[in-house]
Amino acid sequence: MKFPYGICDFYDVITENYFYVDRTDKISLIEKTGKYPLFLRPRRFGKSLILSMLENYYDVAKAKQFELLFGHLAIGKNPTNKHNQYFVMNWDFSAVDSSGSAEDIRQRLHDHINGCIEHFKAHYKDFLTNDIELHPTNAIRSLQSVLAALQSTSYKLYLLIDEYDNFANEVMMAGKSDSRDRYETLIQGEGALKAVFKAVKTGTKGLGIDRIFITGVSPVVMSDISSGFNIAENIYLTLKFNDLCGFWETEILTALQQIAEECQLEEQQIHETLAMMRTFYDGYCFFYTEKSKLYNPTLALYFLKHLQDTCQYPRQILDDNLAMDRGKIIYISQLPHGETVISAALNEKEPLAIAQLASRFGVNDMLTATKDTPFMVSLLYYFGILTFDGDTPSGELIFRIPNLVMRKLYVEQLQDLFLPDWTAREEVRHITQQFYRTGDLQPLCQFMVKNYFKAFSNRDYRWTNELTVKTAFLTLLFNDTFYIMDSEPELNRQYADLTMIIRPDMRRYQLLDFLIEFKYVKFKEIGLSAEQVKQLSDDDLAAKEIVKEKLAESKKQLKSYRQTLQSRHDNQLRLHCYSVVAVGYERLITRKYNEF
Repeated sequence: MKFPYGICDFYDVITENYFYVDRTDKISLIEKTGKYPLFLRPRRFGKSLILSMLENYYDVAKAKQFELLFGHLAIGKNPTNKHNQYFVMNWDFSAVDSSGSAEDIRQRLHDHINGCIEHFKAHYKDFLTNDIELHPTNAIRSLQSVLAALQSTSYKLYLLIDEYDNFANEVMMAGKSDSRDRYETLIQGEGALKAVFKAVKTGTKGLGIDRIFITGVSPVVMSDISSGFNIAENIYLTLKFNDLCGFWETEILTALQQIAEECQLEEQQIHETLAMMRTFYDGYCFFYTEKSKLYNPTLALYFLKHLQDTCQYPRQILDDNLAMDRGKIIYISQLPHGETVISAALNEKEPLAIAQLASRFGVNDMLTATKDTPFMVSLLYYFGILTFDGDTPSGELIFRIPNLVMRKLYVEQLQDLFLPDWTAREEVRHITQQFYRTGDLQPLCQFMVKNYFKAFSNRDYRWTNELTVKTAFLTLLFNDTFYIMDSEPELNRQYADLTMIIRPDMRRYQLLDFLIEFKYVKFKEIGLSAEQVKQLSDDDLAAKEIVKEKLAESKKQLKSYRQTLQSRHDNQLRLHCYSVVAVGYERLITRKYNEF
């Protein structure tokens, strides 16, 4: 078995016998849906392979290869009558450099389209009788020449536009003072991008463009050019296209079973590996009420390929190609109150919820309008850093972080915000490494009170309680190289605050497993001022009635959670349990329980 990591050419995937999850059954659904669909998914989620599938299916020049490419697939067994009936042209706007002035970008856009037309001209030379004239500085005129040449044939054009919003988003996210002016030059009036889409729309009016399929990440650009291109039909929130990209768990399991034969893995190891992949890569849902979750295909292929090559898990669980998505979180965190939304996303007890996903917002909203929670949550959804998770009793849509690798991006951003100093970061790195080996939590608590809580106390949060304290510890302790970090895991119908279970492949090292329960006491509950709390010893503070109650409550919870965890892991855990009671942001009282 070969895994097509980074390969998005359908022809190569099929003819070179790469692992392929069949989505060709969706082709007939796309045909029935409409002529100009817009399909949005996060970057590196398999959109380009879908376009390549459509290109190979509809290309008249590949009619003789239909059986080779599709005969063994779903659509090959029941093809539509439109297969191999089009000239196909593919534009990929991710190839357009977004640096420089608006005029620079305009010329690169025209250069890219002209390059695609040049390829089109060579590919269909045996079908065209009229010549296509290229206009180096005006790709719209070149497109018109293409459509004119089509008039002498019996075929129409199927236009595929990949990452339609890529270079425009790059301009907006750059954060430069002239970003707005550059972007508006592209989309307002007769701006270059708007003019291109306007020309495409004109081409659908009996001039030769019959079908268009557009992919992207967000609807921002489509909102801005809607007056010039108001024919696109949004299909990205349609249930039948929920899995157009992405893998189901059953499909992952099929691949794992084949790798298991090559690596001589036992049945237990297959299930262990599947559980590992589920934790780190599963969890995406692109329809409001869908309960089944999808795996990120790029991450899954990264893991599977490494597993097949080495018969071991990758030590670095987050593929570097997805780590780039951290820039999207940085963008949100820099918006007014964006930091609060980033922190709130880590709170499973009170998940982010909004009435409606924003789908019609443009550059003015991105750059100048008030960024409320629905706006920021919607952007995080489109970026693939949040996903649907049902609805509330009042009908609001719930959003959550899809999986552990995406959670890492949030945690790292908060750590950068709260620990900008390199010396402090190195100090906490050494403290946490020691904790993983020895279980000594006191140095981390001392660092937390001395350095970290100062940053937390100055932030604007909608809640300040044990969840805030848990978030602080999570950002410092998070380590997906050695641990499966789980916040609010379900344990026998109860929910523990934080578990850190050693990854199966890392259990050979001298590391400990951890279970931590957090409690929070306000100054008014204890009847003391912040200064008075500072003056008390740990023993005197722990003797206060409210603190004693919190410690007793968490100890009872830990005993129950511990039994469930040990049973779940066949008593293989080296489990250390802790109660952490925060009194304001001034003190942390801890108790360690290894025996109950």
